[in-house]
Amino acid sequence: MSDQEQADAADDAEEAESEEATEEETGGLQDGDFVRIAYTIRTVDDGQVIDTTDEETAEEAEIDTEEYEFEPRIIAIGAGHVFPSVEEALIGQSVGDTGTIEIPAAEAFGEFDEEEVKTVKADKIPEDDRYPGAQVQIDGEQGRLETIIGGRARVDFNHPLAGEDLEYEYEILEEVDDREEQAAGMLGMYLQEAPEVRIETVTEEEEVTVESDDEDGEPETETQEVENEVLYIEATPQMTMNQQWMFSKQQIAQDLMQRLDLDKVIVEEVIDGGGMGGLGGMMGGMGGGAGGADIEEALEEADVDADELVEELDEE
Repeated sequence: MSDQEQADAADDAEEAESEEATEEETGGLQDGDFVRIAYTIRTVDDGQVIDTTDEETAEEAEIDTEEYEFEPRIIAIGAGHVFPSVEEALIGQSVGDTGTIEIPAAEAFGEFDEEEVKTVKADKIPEDDRYPGAQVQIDGEQGRLETIIGGRARVDFNHPLAGEDLEYEYEILEEVDDREEQAAGMLGMYLQEAPEVRIETVTEEEEVTVESDDEDGEPETETQEVENEVLYIEATPQMTMNQQWMFSKQQIAQDLMQRLDLDKVIVEEVIDGGGMGGLGGMMGGMGGGAGGADIEEALEEADVDADELVEELDEE
């Protein structure tokens, strides 16, 4: 072995040792890892449960267990799925680890702002909602009605948990490596439901720019076959009407592609039910189904003889 080869081998060995040492120093979960986590969030002052993945805890807190699914969530560390303090605590942790993190109000739902408690005209509030504690919407802002006297109402536009320090209790159940599970988990965090998903490698034809053989020639385009990693999402009616999806689907798709190394996201709308019965009313206009009588009436109005039309069609 030459001196240069020996030097190169020594450099490679040193680099490998350095990488191994770095891995040991930064062992455990890292930014970008996906984990399944169980958690319960309470207010520090009175221990009120405001969110949990545990159904028994929800029942004890008298949270409606029929409206929501209580099960551990999949989160991507570093994606903003949990509070920053929690993400920091998860770095370096391992499966099976537990912990409790205190989240200051400023990081949670903000400090209470007295200026967000405003007096408005009572006629801006529907009569059915004119009672203390009612959730009301005024000029596009969501608030809680505190008092109403005569023609004036006092409304608190702070978040209901503004000024509350929180306690985040968690357990790391497993690391999630399957990309379809990861995709479903991310969608679940965004939409509060996890639709059916699948990832496929699809061969598609795309136009690409290639350099011309002629030095003075302009670049040319040609069609080439490329393999794309595509995420298919089966859109449920609930998903298509979800406000978070309606207003942020481009951002959600971009986040999915970036974190899961995808080339494309395709949303498939599935419509259940059979038959063409529903089209009859549309084709028949306001009068109902497009039956034979309706067709004959339409032909008569157009001064067309139905028998003559059939004969002409047969001759063709």
